[in-house]
Amino acid sequence: MNIRAVPSARVNNQESCRDSKSMPCLLALLAVAFPRLAIVLLWLFTNFFAGVYQNIVIPVLGFLFLPLTLIVYTYLQKTHPGAMGTQQLIFLLIAVILDLGLIGGGTTYRRRT
Repeated sequence: MNIRAVPSARVNNQESCRDSKSMPCLLALLAVAFPRLAIVLLWLFTNFFAGVYQNIVIPVLGFLFLPLTLIVYTYLQKTHPGAMGTQQLIFLLIAVILDLGLIGGGTTYRRRT
């Protein structure tokens, strides 16, 4: 009876993660937890927003009112330029809902106390 060692799929996944150029998980968690801080860091240290917006008005309004939506929209335009499909619109809608939840969360807490 021969027993052969089969390489683990986990090792292969770790190697492919090192080679990928996708957004790191830590930055994604930072973007959801602290979207304005993530926007500032992305603007200072990367060219993430370059080429998506023609003027500064929309990014500033996005930073002030819907920061997570700004990050998601910019990411979608960078990865899928042109018209948005259904999947991209669903991601954008989820971002808007999360942003509105972040805005309204403080009001609900203040009403209880």
